[in-house]
Amino acid sequence: MQTSHCYIGLAQWNHSAWSDGPLAGNIPRHALGRYSRYFSTVEGNTTFYGLPETHTVQEWYQNTPDHFRFCFKLPKTITHELSLRHCETELNEALQRLSALQEKLGLVCIQLPDSFSPDEMDTLERFLLGLPKELNYGIEVRHLGFYQKDDTERRFNALLMEQGINRIQFDTRALFNNPTPDAETQDALSAKPKVPLHVIATGQSPMVRFITARDWQGTLNYLDPWLNKISQWLQEGRTPFVFLHTPSNTHAPEVAEHFAEQLNKITQNAALFTYWPEMPVQEGLF
Repeated sequence: MQTSHCYIGLAQWNHSAWSDGPLAGNIPRHALGRYSRYFSTVEGNTTFYGLPETHTVQEWYQNTPDHFRFCFKLPKTITHELSLRHCETELNEALQRLSALQEKLGLVCIQLPDSFSPDEMDTLERFLLGLPKELNYGIEVRHLGFYQKDDTERRFNALLMEQGINRIQFDTRALFNNPTPDAETQDALSAKPKVPLHVIATGQSPMVRFITARDWQGTLNYLDPWLNKISQWLQEGRTPFVFLHTPSNTHAPEVAEHFAEQLNKITQNAALFTYWPEMPVQEGLF
């Protein structure tokens, strides 16, 4: 019987385009509180560029409900500049800063650049083996050498399974197969990785990142197959994390609501997501 739940979230908790509806508000510092009324997790990209102050992390903890989970990236100084080498000081500082989130720290995400190749597997293995075991981790690789279904990929997956580290899957098929000339889509095409989709759960908290095309409703055929996979992982006792994107993230809340609704139809109460309140209908003047 399914007892675990699927955390559902977005890449950010505030967006200038969310000026209407339940996420709207005039006070930026209240944005996280508004967001966490409905979503159960968030991708934290801010830590990729720099660590927040300790008091800021404590405020994040205080402004979210008990079930909420943050998934933060390690700083790029560790993953991109030092390439996982000689970064013990930087790693310890990052993990200590994030530890203020206590049980609300969902996954610590290791996003590697496309320049990090399988030739550096020994470096990667040393880094992963040295991580503190009490935290939950996810890793996203972007070099095509990790997607060849060969001995290298099998070694990589086996290492993750041995360490209980989740291989993050970023599904960009809808975006790249449906390009449009608008600036938002073009920016997304240049920023997002075009890598094969190898669906696998190497840990207890598989993470899926999914981005639609600009016409998100017209590309749901790419998203809907994930419903059965998430349901399968839930039946296996895993706790999936699903993050929904659109090229500019303007319509990402709507995509997330659709996914949560469809997932709950397959597996009752599977989605950790609160639906928007019904907006009152204004009565006519006459």
